[in-house]
Amino acid sequence: MTRIVAEPISAEAFAPFGDLIDISGEPDKIINQGQCGRYHDRAKLDFSDARAGISLFSANSREMPYLLEMVERHPDGSQAFIPMTHQPFLVVVAPDEGGKPGQPRAFITQAGQAVNYHRGTWHGVLTPLHGPGLFAVVDRIGVGLNLEEYWFSTPYEVVNR
Repeated sequence: MTRIVAEPISAEAFAPFGDLIDISGEPDKIINQGQCGRYHDRAKLDFSDARAGISLFSANSREMPYLLEMVERHPDGSQAFIPMTHQPFLVVVAPDEGGKPGQPRAFITQAGQAVNYHRGTWHGVLTPLHGPGLFAVVDRIGVGLNLEEYWFSTPYEVVNR
């Protein structure tokens, strides 16, 4: 079994796969009578011939080391995962290599960070590391199958740094 070491997530490292959504830097604007910083337009939502929808996911928490057996992708729309608790979660992504996932990479978010997977990005399933695993998910709502799964012949083991 091949081991993948999970690294802290950064906008630069995650950029080939999607957007890191966080409040880094200064707010773009101060609103609400000076009581709120707006960090504007932090993710590119991308949906083919459909609309954006907000769903709530309640996922069981997982432990490290984590056994990565499969990844999935959504060819017709981006998918944003926004935690509704202040807990980190595991993010696994892989580049596309001729219609199949290449070598996976693993990241650990910090509390208060979210991710938006670009359309067609291979990624692991929702993997909260602490309960409750409550997330708001913004993704494509429309007709047609928008899911491809790939099961690895040999699973990967994702470990902490």
